[in-house]
Amino acid sequence: MPAELSREPVADDADVPRGFPEGFGAGEEERAATLVLVSLLGIAPKRLHALAWAEGTASGCLAAIRSGAAGSQADGAFARAADPSSIAAAATALGARFVTPADAEYVRPLLDLLADPPIGLFVKGRPLTGMPDVVAVVGARNCSSLGNEMAMDIGSALGSAGACVVSGAARGIDAAAHRGALAAGGTSIAVLGSGIDLPYPKGSAQLLERIAAVGAVVTEYAPGVKAEPFRFPARNRLVAALSRALVVVEGAEGSGSMISVEHALDLGRDVFAVPGTVTNPLAQVPLALIREGATLIRGADDLLADLGLAARLAVAPPPGLPDDERRIYEQMVEPLLPDALARRAGISIPTAVTALVSLEMKHLVRAVGGRYERRLSAPAPPAVPR
Repeated sequence: MPAELSREPVADDADVPRGFPEGFGAGEEERAATLVLVSLLGIAPKRLHALAWAEGTASGCLAAIRSGAAGSQADGAFARAADPSSIAAAATALGARFVTPADAEYVRPLLDLLADPPIGLFVKGRPLTGMPDVVAVVGARNCSSLGNEMAMDIGSALGSAGACVVSGAARGIDAAAHRGALAAGGTSIAVLGSGIDLPYPKGSAQLLERIAAVGAVVTEYAPGVKAEPFRFPARNRLVAALSRALVVVEGAEGSGSMISVEHALDLGRDVFAVPGTVTNPLAQVPLALIREGATLIRGADDLLADLGLAARLAVAPPPGLPDDERRIYEQMVEPLLPDALARRAGISIPTAVTALVSLEMKHLVRAVGGRYERRLSAPAPPAVPR
């Protein structure tokens, strides 16, 4: 694989330790200080991370900014006037909670961002801890109808397999992937480039409410912060960090999708790309990535197989199966021995074995090393000689 798409995770830099000092953001005073720090607009996460290690505590960082020893003059003025209780109340009124690096909900993959992990997050919906396999799906805002369909299909397949789709909730590929996951009864995480009270685009408000009902909406920006172009690259690093792999569906040359790819590669995440015709401008990013070593996927089946999620795909039993066979088929979410299938289905082992033999004869399952698994597709039965 060419070097461009085979980067190893960035090694820890002795000058910038991984994560945050112990206890950073823990306790009432620290949480209040972190709320103010995350609300500053003039100091980048990278500078805040370095300041955290220089000062050792959120309170120390805030004191340095208030005194003018760190940050801009505007940061100092804001920090001196800010009321952390008002910031917290604004988030609570929106149904969101504030998460600091000291909280269990501050998931460890975020610390793979060695130089600029978020100093805090506002989260609405389910806790980020315990989310299933998280896969990022990104691509063009002005996508084609085929790209929209592909993103929805990938999102749906991931949702059906019990994985979680993370994206940026933008129109086009992002929104299609979120909708696909939700339509399949799966979970999704939307990462915003604005405050949690200012969805962008505005038309995504309803989608974000649906996401928060079963998954989570996440942002590192305080309530009231508007979406601006320079915030989206920062948002993309969180999308990449939260995922185990990233899929690019469509993207024109110079597309912002490449920013997500760069972050994913720096973090050591797998990158997948959906090819298109060479004459399609929206296929330029995926084709370039494939040429440089990204994994080509023809659709959702390839992705699930490569991620090891195919066996978990929720597949409706074929119609007309007898009750015992249907119950066995529904429980076969991974390769299992007959006795384990019998226990899961709540039937006797002899009944389970009989059902498995029948399912195997119907080309719906197969035995591999004594364990039974579903076939991804049922082959046609052999032709009967005339």
